[in-house]
Amino acid sequence: MMKTVALLASLVASASAFVPAAPQQSSASTALNAKADYVNDIGVTAPLGVFDPFAKLDKIDSTEFNRLRALELKHGRVAMLGVVGYLTTYAGVRLPGLEDVPCGWAAWEALPGDVSIQMGATWIFMEMANRDQTGGNAEFVGDFRNGYLDFGWDSQTAEWKTKKRTIELNQGRAAQMGVLGLMVHDAMGNVQDILP
Repeated sequence: MMKTVALLASLVASASAFVPAAPQQSSASTALNAKADYVNDIGVTAPLGVFDPFAKLDKIDSTEFNRLRALELKHGRVAMLGVVGYLTTYAGVRLPGLEDVPCGWAAWEALPGDVSIQMGATWIFMEMANRDQTGGNAEFVGDFRNGYLDFGWDSQTAEWKTKKRTIELNQGRAAQMGVLGLMVHDAMGNVQDILP
């Protein structure tokens, strides 16, 4: 049942990106001007340029844009972990004590209850710890550095930082599509047809 619900939810979410926008009462120049405001932002790359599947850039301010960008970054980062985690478990790699847990959707039913509770508690803690990331030393939306681990970021040029942030955003977008595909094919039972 859970597989069916998750499959339907993911299909609805992915299909909503292709729903045509409602006719706009405002002039087209307003939308074009709004898109022009974001043309030099991180993640605006060819061939899509300013990609806005819901066509509402002309209705949001910079605060809302930053909130949406933070959500896109978070979902992209989680999706990248999801793709790597799925492929790792599909290859047979397991944590000690979880060797008999299958990969994919079947893992939810096979996980011990205390592991599920620990995962839920970890997610809640991570959300609470990262809720207010705009304060402190955040250089940009999605900057979760804590002042202790830097790995040389501050010593890099602005062009290098822009390139790396764009790469992360676009890889996160690809990972969201990738993990959606893995989830759908796993629920359909034919994931072995797309993975070696």
